[in-house]
Amino acid sequence: MTPRTWPTRLGTAAYWIVAMAFLVGAVTKYLPGETFFGPPYSVKFADWGYPPWFRFVVGTLELICAALLVIPDRRTRFAGSAALVLLLTGAVTTHIVNQDALSRSLAAPVNLVIVAVIALVNWPADWRDLLRADKKSPRADSGRPVARI
Repeated sequence: MTPRTWPTRLGTAAYWIVAMAFLVGAVTKYLPGETFFGPPYSVKFADWGYPPWFRFVVGTLELICAALLVIPDRRTRFAGSAALVLLLTGAVTTHIVNQDALSRSLAAPVNLVIVAVIALVNWPADWRDLLRADKKSPRADSGRPVARI
């Protein structure tokens, strides 16, 4: 094994670990009874002010995003992590609005930071020029006029 394959394998393992965490979270949202996270999610969602069926929507989104994280393509990983950033922003907001205890709400902001880092790492290369407007940008060297808004 070459030394270059180890970082690649560790990165792949990290994506799988994050995806498995969201897979477990998605599966527990489908379970009717108590989970190892506490009361049933149908009760939790009702306590938070959401309809009980909304847990299926959140669970399905988590399941789809977990699948997107393990596909070895930057754009699919970016799409999955960006969708999770939006989903987890809603989760963090829900915990803040409902003033949940820190022990019950710590996982959401931690996971939000993790998937935000994954989204930034997998930001598509051709979109990186959108972040730069300096003279080192390949778009600035192309001779084409760049529309500025």
